[in-house]
Amino acid sequence: MKQKKYRIYTCVFAVLFFSLSIVCWLKPADAFSVTERRPLDQFPTLNVNTLLNGSFMSKFEEYTLDQFPLRDDFRSLKAMVSKYVLGQKDNNNIYIVDGQISELDVAVNEKALSKAINKFTTIYDTYMKDTNVHVYYSMIPDKNYFLAEQHGYPALDYDVLREKLHIGLDYMQYIDIFPLLSIGDYYDTDTHWRQDCIVDVAKHLADAMGTDIDTVYTTQELDNPFYGVYYGQLGLPVDADRITYLTNDTLANCIVYDHQNGREMSVYDMDKAADRDPYEMFLGGSLAVITIDNPNANTDKELVIFRDSFGSSIAPLLVEGYAKITLLDARYLHQNMIGNFVTFDNQDVLFLHSTSVLNNEIAFK
Repeated sequence: MKQKKYRIYTCVFAVLFFSLSIVCWLKPADAFSVTERRPLDQFPTLNVNTLLNGSFMSKFEEYTLDQFPLRDDFRSLKAMVSKYVLGQKDNNNIYIVDGQISELDVAVNEKALSKAINKFTTIYDTYMKDTNVHVYYSMIPDKNYFLAEQHGYPALDYDVLREKLHIGLDYMQYIDIFPLLSIGDYYDTDTHWRQDCIVDVAKHLADAMGTDIDTVYTTQELDNPFYGVYYGQLGLPVDADRITYLTNDTLANCIVYDHQNGREMSVYDMDKAADRDPYEMFLGGSLAVITIDNPNANTDKELVIFRDSFGSSIAPLLVEGYAKITLLDARYLHQNMIGNFVTFDNQDVLFLHSTSVLNNEIAFK
């Protein structure tokens, strides 16, 4: 009797799996996974060469996994079983605590820090050494700084990270923003900070650079929900975030230029707000070179920010204190090209990066 039941279950499962596989073959292939924020594998090229060298079967397996029907539902089921049945604390290195999703920390990557320090030092020596610019740097802590150790997860040794950067960048003035931040200043489903929560951080940075800003903003909220980068990786059903952004007449009158694509744009790119990653609405995302001209400025001071994606949302909050802000992303801009966009002469220069970028070996080439 038991063997008969086992055969029935096996047959049902086989039929179900075979049926889903047929559907996978017949249905139009999805190009992009919104939940995972990545392109999906497409049907591989089929010819004699790809069959003989084995590449077709290898890529076909990847294609089948990516295009399997109800894939997101199966991923969610797996994640729920892992967490609630097996008691695993993370799912593929992604964990959730009190509604906040984050990625497990790795150890301090000395090679990554050395690459960042060498990159910044080369830029400084090439363009700023023996000039009258005022150079600062600051670090943005990852969400794990507020979550990991307190909840029993591996934690990055921030003391070691800070010490290595302080030694390697001793020619810059450090601005500490750690005490001004808390876990509530970050999106629940994403790695980034919330613009409406960092007005005090912007003021602190400006004060440290000798610039006074005291701006009044109007708060706006996007209509569409924001599912951050960690949402799809977690695989569990959680509430979406909402993106709030700050506006005023000064920001509305700014002239923003995207040098990478040769176009003028607004401080807030509403086309990107309705796209796959709404966070890219802030200055159009991680573009190589952006300039913001403030025609309402009461000063001729200029600011140059070497930044990652976190800089997109805080730069607008510094606009009041400067006539011009130039944002440079050294991950996408070769250091030999910087002089084409900036002549360094009496500006404030701020190197502002998240610790997740500084500790990432592939961030800076």
